[in-house]
Amino acid sequence: MKAYSNDLRKNIIEAYQKKEGSLRKLAKRFAVSFSFVWRLIKRFRKSGRVAPKPHGGGPKPKLDHVDLIILREVSDAHKDATLAELSDLFFQRTGIQQ
Repeated sequence: MKAYSNDLRKNIIEAYQKKEGSLRKLAKRFAVSFSFVWRLIKRFRKSGRVAPKPHGGGPKPKLDHVDLIILREVSDAHKDATLAELSDLFFQRTGIQQ
């Protein structure tokens, strides 16, 4: 899901500060969820910021740069191999399996 724009976030904060309605009314007015408005207000009170938090990064890749080079070498050397065969050959060279 894409993060809401900073303009929208600022507009919600401005409306909140001007007391233009309850959190639920602001959520309805700006077509966002109540929980988003609540968390945004909470973050603004705590840090004074409205920007979204940075992306958490996701899971660590299972293969590093060297492993990818080995995978390329194995697949280039055995162009007609099946995926299972390539997986076995890669495992023999690296010890990494699925």
